[in-house]
Amino acid sequence: MLRVPDVGSTIMVHGTAEQKAEFLLPMVRGESRWCQGYSEPGSGSDLASLQTRAIRDGDDFVVNGQKIWTSGAHLANMIFMLVRTDPEAPKHRGITYLLSPMNVPGIEVRPLVQMSDARGFNETFFEDVRIPVKNAVGEINRGWYVGATHLDFERSSIGSAVGQRKMLDTLKAYLLKERDSKSGKTRLGQVDAPRLEFVDRYIEATVAKTLSQRVISMQARGLIPNYEASMTKVFSTEFNQRIARTSTKLLGLYGGLRDQKSDHTPMGGRWATMYLSSVSSTIAGGTSEIQRNVIATRGLGLPRG
Repeated sequence: MLRVPDVGSTIMVHGTAEQKAEFLLPMVRGESRWCQGYSEPGSGSDLASLQTRAIRDGDDFVVNGQKIWTSGAHLANMIFMLVRTDPEAPKHRGITYLLSPMNVPGIEVRPLVQMSDARGFNETFFEDVRIPVKNAVGEINRGWYVGATHLDFERSSIGSAVGQRKMLDTLKAYLLKERDSKSGKTRLGQVDAPRLEFVDRYIEATVAKTLSQRVISMQARGLIPNYEASMTKVFSTEFNQRIARTSTKLLGLYGGLRDQKSDHTPMGGRWATMYLSSVSSTIAGGTSEIQRNVIATRGLGLPRG
């Protein structure tokens, strides 16, 4: 689910006074729950090839098409999306950033169940959905640049480092409490290699916090992080995968269990579930490969291609 840090920040930068008055306060109050309509079946990393059409009809756009991997769409009451408003324009132009309630006629949400058994992603279909033209954020046909601003905020991940350190602290407390019945050693004291790997995770948590602080300092000065956000995103999401891998090693053979009803399942299967769900984290919001391209071209000034 997305709210103030992502779509809210984008409206603050590109929105009209009327849009700020209408959409920002419900976000702060927790009354609106947003989902993102970016990816399509044929448009993932090449997002600018999106085909969902929005044809103007008086004071409305009429939207037809399909979005995929719409995180939280089954729970959201609002959606922001990128749609093609000028099919004749070059693909990075002719795109518009729209806001819409989810309860308007013509929107259908279908679940995509993940391998972790979670239902976070969805397919979202639009059939003759009418969205007021006044809900376009920024210039019509220039929405690609509004959407890019949104991704810069989304990738900043300024809160992730705090959550990652808390995950490590929670795991450490469990590992220090659980003891082997024969040797009396804690789980952290039984095997050297995973224990040293766990130390690496704590060092990386400090790196993640430092990257987040850099992004926070830029936002505090009114700047929008770009390649800096990509640095934070690629490090944070790959760090999540390393935490999941290390945790399952430290928990031993039972670490792969997810049956919450079993007495043999450590910590209710939390870490095995994370091991599966973290696979998608380096894909969602732009793959790690895309982030490295951004860092190379915009951060290091390397040529494209």
